Amino acid sequence: MVVYVGMSLDIIHHGHINIIKKAAEYGDVVVGLLTDQAIADHKRLPALGYEQRKIIVENIVGVTQVYPQDEWDYSHNIIKIKPDYMVHGDDWLDGPLAPIRENVLDALNSYGGKLIEIPYTKDVSSSELSRHTNSVGISPPERTRILKRLLKSKKLSRVIEAHSPISALIGEHEQAVVDGKVREFDAFWSSSLTDSTEMGKPDIEALDITSRLHNINNIFEVTNKPLIIDFDTGGKPEHFAFAVKSMERLGISAVIIEDKTGLKKNSLFGNDVSQTQDSIEDFCLKIKAGIDGRLTTDFLVIARIESLILEKGMDDALERARAYVEIGADAIMIHSREKMPDEIFEFARLFKLEYPYTPLVCVPTSYNHVYEEELAKSGFNVVIYANHLMRASYPAMKSVANQILLNGRSLEVDTQIISIKEILKLIPGTE
Repeated sequence: MVVYVGMSLDIIHHGHINIIKKAAEYGDVVVGLLTDQAIADHKRLPALGYEQRKIIVENIVGVTQVYPQDEWDYSHNIIKIKPDYMVHGDDWLDGPLAPIRENVLDALNSYGGKLIEIPYTKDVSSSELSRHTNSVGISPPERTRILKRLLKSKKLSRVIEAHSPISALIGEHEQAVVDGKVREFDAFWSSSLTDSTEMGKPDIEALDITSRLHNINNIFEVTNKPLIIDFDTGGKPEHFAFAVKSMERLGISAVIIEDKTGLKKNSLFGNDVSQTQDSIEDFCLKIKAGIDGRLTTDFLVIARIESLILEKGMDDALERARAYVEIGADAIMIHSREKMPDEIFEFARLFKLEYPYTPLVCVPTSYNHVYEEELAKSGFNVVIYANHLMRASYPAMKSVANQILLNGRSLEVDTQIISIKEILKLIPGTE
C-alpha cells in the first residue's frame, strides 16, 4: 500500500514524526514535500531550501520516497500518484485549509483512495517555532542570500520602504489574508529619499554611506527580512566597489544604482529639472566595478534605467538594458513617472523576449492604480513600494501636533495614536 503525507518540514518537530509513524502503519510512506515556490506563494519563504529539506526528510525512519509538491493543494499530487491512503492531522476540518481538504477528498474518491485523519499533536506549532527562531536573529550571509532565493521561488516579490527600525518592524510583521493566502512583504527598500527626509536633509546624496549603513544596521538588529539599498548614481566606480563590500558585509542583499551623473535629482522631476544620463560605456564600467567588488554572487547588483524618465525613448532604454545585462547586472529596474503603465508594460514585454530569466524591477509610485497581478503578468519580478511608510508618518504626526495645539490638551488625539500598552507589546523586552 502507498500512503501519501504532505508536509513543508521547514522546522521539523515531534508532530511530524507522529504523522509519519502513523502513516507507516498503513504502508509505504511517500512524503509530498512542498517546494519553495509552493510555500512562498502562501506565506514566508522557508528558512531551508527544498533540497536541504529533502535530505532531512529522506533520512526520517518510515519514509520510503520524497515527491515534490508544487502546489499548496495536495489534490494535484494525489491525482498523479494515486496513493491508497492519505494521512493528515485533523487540524484542517475548518479554517483556511478546509477547502483543500474537500479537494483532497474529491481526488481520493475519484479512484477509491481513503483519507485517514489523526489527532493534531498538542502543544506544538510550526508557526510558533518559526517566530521563536526569527526572534533569535539571522546572520549577515543568511540574510543576503534570501533575496536571490525569493527571485527563484516567487513570481512577484513585494518590497516595502523602511526608513527606521520601527517602520521596518511594521514591514516585518504586517500580514493580510486574501483568498486563503497570507500576504506579507518579502523584503525592505532602503530609499535615499526617505533616509534623507528622516534626517531633515534634501534628497541630493547628502547622506554619506556610513550614515546610511548605520541606519540599516539598526534595522537589521530587530528584523530578519532581506533589504535592497537605493544607492543613487553609485558615485565613482572605484568608490562604488568599496561600498559594495561594506553593504555585503552588513548583510544587504542587493544594491540599485541609476544611470545618471552629477548632483542627484529625484527622478520624478523628469526633465523639469536638469538631469544628465550617464553614457552606456561609463555606466557599464560602474556596474562591473560593483560586481568585481562583491564577495559572492548572493549579493545582487541591479541597474536602474532612466531613459523613460528623461524621455529618451524605448529604443534607448532597451539598448541600455542589453548592455547592462551583458556586462553582468543581476536585474534591471525600469523607471517611469507616467500615470499610465503603458510604456512600462511595453518595455517589460520587449525585454522579456530577449532576457526571459533576468529579473525585472518596478517602482509604481506614479502608476499606483496598477495591481500586482498585472505587474507579474507583464513580466515584473519585484515591486517596490518606495516611500509610503515615510509619507504616511508625516501627515499623522502633523495632525496630532495640530490637534494638541488647537485643544490645549491631548485627549482629542487618543483615537489617532497607539496606546502606551500597545507600545509596550510592540517591542519585545519592553514589558
